[in-house]
Amino acid sequence: MRIDTKVVMSLCAVMLGIWGVLLSFLPEELASLFGWTEANFIILQMLGALYFSFAIINWTAKANIIGGIYGRPIAIGNFTHFVIGSITLLKWVMDNTADIIWIAITIVYVLFATLFVRILFTHPRLKSKEKVSSIS
Repeated sequence: MRIDTKVVMSLCAVMLGIWGVLLSFLPEELASLFGWTEANFIILQMLGALYFSFAIINWTAKANIIGGIYGRPIAIGNFTHFVIGSITLLKWVMDNTADIIWIAITIVYVLFATLFVRILFTHPRLKSKEKVSSIS
């Protein structure tokens, strides 16, 4: 089954962009929601900047061929982020009594990790109109 990387990159960009804006502009509200202290505000804002930057990269790269050797730096960055994030979240959710929001975030991370593993390690098939004929 072929993965439409434009859809994956778009969905990923929108998700990360929303989190980036929320974390950048509402760190105090989110910190109080999670029961964190004031010292975490700067970390949340920095995380928001990171997420928003990643969202911009994914959004601008969505029209490019991603997979195999094409768009490899972007695929590796997403793969690394979502695989490490999935492992971290799965460990935390299994070791703690997690709220439904953390379980949902974990499911989303595992889904994107799975998609980016597949994108990174498979060659994108060219559409029939994009096939390149060999020059003899």
